[in-house]
Amino acid sequence: MGGEAKPESLLKREKRNEEWELAKMQELKAAKKNIENWKVIYNRAKQYAKEYEAQEKELIQLQREAKLNGGFYVDPKAKLLFIIQICGINDMHPRTRKILQLLRLRQIFNGVFLKVNKATTNMLHRVEPYVSYGYPNLKSVRELIYKRGYGKLNKQRIALTDKSIVEKVCTISCLT
Repeated sequence: MGGEAKPESLLKREKRNEEWELAKMQELKAAKKNIENWKVIYNRAKQYAKEYEAQEKELIQLQREAKLNGGFYVDPKAKLLFIIQICGINDMHPRTRKILQLLRLRQIFNGVFLKVNKATTNMLHRVEPYVSYGYPNLKSVRELIYKRGYGKLNKQRIALTDKSIVEKVCTISCLT
């Protein structure tokens, strides 16, 4: 005759177990892929840090050589600007006011990081009397972020006082 009839509860249990095993396998595959992705990201971050350290050492070496030769070392063209608005917008030409808005400087003592290109330098020349700017290094950027930086964690504004907060929220490894 045919196979034995199984109770419905046993059939349901087997089906549930099969679905659970399938879900578990998919979860393991996703976790494995996620781990591989994080390894790639971690190695890339490590490589960037290594390249940055090499650049810093090369810069120090060039400065020392220039000092030994009795000259001065001139930095290559910087790539990043930090701009702070130091004056209010009263009695300001409308075009200058618009440029400040384009630079995201909407109130006094606001600051922004901008990439250096021809457009930003042209805008900067126009608003130069109303802003102060400079070329930041890694140390000053880090100090500025730790002093004035904020992030959102669980819909709350939290000060970025340590790199562990960034690592926790963004799940990225901060090497330096």
